[in-house]
Amino acid sequence: MLAPASQVAARKPAPQPTAELETVALSALPREAQNTHRLILAGGPFPHSKDGTVFGNREQALPRKARGYYREYTVRTPGARNRGARRLVCGGEPPVKPEVCYYTDNHYASFKQVLQ
Repeated sequence: MLAPASQVAARKPAPQPTAELETVALSALPREAQNTHRLILAGGPFPHSKDGTVFGNREQALPRKARGYYREYTVRTPGARNRGARRLVCGGEPPVKPEVCYYTDNHYASFKQVLQ
């Protein structure tokens, strides 16, 4: 005899919660990150052609959202000859009014949610 569906569902393991990301105040970020955030709110102009492009979240380090939700922006790294490893990744529509932003200083290996 088969168990009722409600009992079968009760036996399934509960999904594991997504790990909470650390948070950081916008005012605690490097000055260059604060400048990039101001540019995001102003709609640019951005110094790099990749700024404002879709961030795919391939690493799945950020909460899952539909493709196109997240956009990435370069945070200048003093002394770097290229874009460096620092980024702000913001989500929401329109991009100039992001719902949430995340900061990474290690090229997407880890993120902190930015509190404004």
